[in-house]
Amino acid sequence: MTRAVLFDLDGTLVQYRRSPGEVLDRSYDRLGVDPVFPVEAYYDRYDEFAERASSMRELRRECFAALAAERGRSPSLGREIAAAFDHERDQSNVEPLSGVRPMLDSLAERYALGVVTNGARDAQLTKLDATGLGQYFDTVVVAGDDCEPKPAVAPFEMALADLETKPERAVHVGDSPGTDIAGGAAAGLDTVLVAPEPEESTATYVVSSPAALRSPPWE
Repeated sequence: MTRAVLFDLDGTLVQYRRSPGEVLDRSYDRLGVDPVFPVEAYYDRYDEFAERASSMRELRRECFAALAAERGRSPSLGREIAAAFDHERDQSNVEPLSGVRPMLDSLAERYALGVVTNGARDAQLTKLDATGLGQYFDTVVVAGDDCEPKPAVAPFEMALADLETKPERAVHVGDSPGTDIAGGAAAGLDTVLVAPEPEESTATYVVSSPAALRSPPWE
């Protein structure tokens, strides 16, 4: 019997009101420079730098410096882009995805709930505070800060230890096949992929939106 439900944060429960791509474009405009790297390069390297950075600002500084250098530009330019991005980005300018609050209200009556998210602690906790979603969770593990980032099993083990729950009695919900589904499965949990468009997956269950979890597929 399932006793606990773990959730990814970004793209699963919350979203920025302005996408990272929009903010990066504004950052280039702010500096008056042509684009140095696409936002997809930032996505690809995010977890790598999250593991070693102590804050969101440090993560972006080092990530953007590396991305600039790899493209033959000065690392200092990458850090200037990161500073402009910091000025444009507001970590509190986020909102819950449609149906998330009623879904959490429903599940909180039956399960212990936790968050397992990759990122920098300051940014992730700000998002939970700004949206008011923090009240629903009995534990929050910021992987890359507290431990290795997903898909490592360590963040899932930390959350389950906090909830005093065994893997076989828990599920993990996320939108990333590579980090959420692979990591949750490696830790021994059933997994739920949130995928707005139908797709093949190794997840135990696939749902089209967080709202669908008001009727949990594992019940």
